Amino acid sequence: MKTELFIDNNDVGASSGSTFERRNPVSGEVVTTAAAATVEDAKRAVESAAAAFQTWSRTGPSERRRILLMAADILDAKTPQFIAAMTEEIGASHLWAGFNVFLASGLFREAAGLTTQIQGETIPTDKPNTLSMTVRQPVGVILSIAPWNGPVVLAARAIAYPIACGNTVVFRASELSPKTHMLIAEALREAGLPAGVLNVITNAPDDAPAIIDTLIEHPAVRRINFTGSTRVGRIIAEKAARQLKRCLLELGGKSPLVVLDDADIDAAVNAAVFGSFLYQGQICMSTERIIVDQKIADEFVRKFAARAKELIAGDPRRNGACIVGPMINPSSGPRLNGLLEDALAKGAKVAAGGAADGSVMPATIVDFVTPTMQIYDEETFGPITTVVRAKDTEDAVRIANDTAYGLSSGVFGRDVTRALEVAMRIQAGSVHVNGSTVQNEAQAPYGGTKASGYGRFDGRAVIDEFTELKWLTIEPAGQPYPF
Repeated sequence: MKTELFIDNNDVGASSGSTFERRNPVSGEVVTTAAAATVEDAKRAVESAAAAFQTWSRTGPSERRRILLMAADILDAKTPQFIAAMTEEIGASHLWAGFNVFLASGLFREAAGLTTQIQGETIPTDKPNTLSMTVRQPVGVILSIAPWNGPVVLAARAIAYPIACGNTVVFRASELSPKTHMLIAEALREAGLPAGVLNVITNAPDDAPAIIDTLIEHPAVRRINFTGSTRVGRIIAEKAARQLKRCLLELGGKSPLVVLDDADIDAAVNAAVFGSFLYQGQICMSTERIIVDQKIADEFVRKFAARAKELIAGDPRRNGACIVGPMINPSSGPRLNGLLEDALAKGAKVAAGGAADGSVMPATIVDFVTPTMQIYDEETFGPITTVVRAKDTEDAVRIANDTAYGLSSGVFGRDVTRALEVAMRIQAGSVHVNGSTVQNEAQAPYGGTKASGYGRFDGRAVIDEFTELKWLTIEPAGQPYPF
């Protein structure tokens, strides 16, 4: 597969002619050769978006809605292409790839519906014969940066919502999923999106700091949205702060699933299996901490381990039915093995699975985890989850909040009133009672607290992220002034 830059609705090579390669995480084969943008290419993308903003910002909601709805249909039609690209580039199972497209097309339709929901209000005023009101207006050029792990849906939200609000977008695609991300640009071009409203650039990994600095510092870029690690999110936020530019950051997580003593254990196990091992646990809201009341912990772990051992593992290029595929890089294996060895040395036990071999690791459960272990609060981003045994409900809440992160969470309990009370006390952007930590609906606001970032994608809350609120008054010209 080969990709170029996407500027002014044209596929163009990098100005230097340079390219970089994306290799399959299992075989090491080159699967995509992508254009490696230069700083000048980045500036050209912003200038194209700035020029397009002059027209797109005045385009009516019906036209924006029409294009987004058509793009949603085109995304659905491209599902086989997305599956092929994600399987090769990031080792995604057919299930995860297809689910990504399903979520993304739904998100585009939700964004289309928001085009007529961008509203202001009238404000009471003490000034006679005066109309006081607010309006929401597009911001300008939005810099959007999305990762490789949910490449379709995460890129879709970084692109569709700003466009729906009348902004233009420069999207910096992941160097690990360039073909997947370019398919989204192709869908919007086919839907009739005017030239310059979306520009997409890819860059070689070593060039990322210079490219990102150029994009953030460009005067035409007014806001930044970034989805990725907390480490990189801090860097983005610091750079944006120097330019006094607002960010929307959705960062890392260490999502807890609290299983209370009255929980439906089989149902909790179902949620734990899905939340822990979907796409090898490489999802920001993956279930990385399962906090179980000690009174039911033995039964829960026994059933959870039995289910984990049944999961089909392998290379999705050869077996489309596999659930646990390879991790994104061979370097992930040694990193997770280090966490596993540290936990075992300090008293943890493996209930299922075991050590990784390069990018391949079976579904692994580590029981009896304590705060002395690195894996207790370090994001694993792999097919490995932990069980922490709580003394009681109060202890479970304490453990759930004993983390730097606050993205997603879940609580299982038959007494819904008690489960809801626990949910209200968990410090996270979303809590699901009797549901998995891995959930997303385009009509519901999504984002984190603490080290998981700030701001919200999805739902009506996203309008605030990508519009400016302006106060307007219409007053009698001949009104008196005190001097």
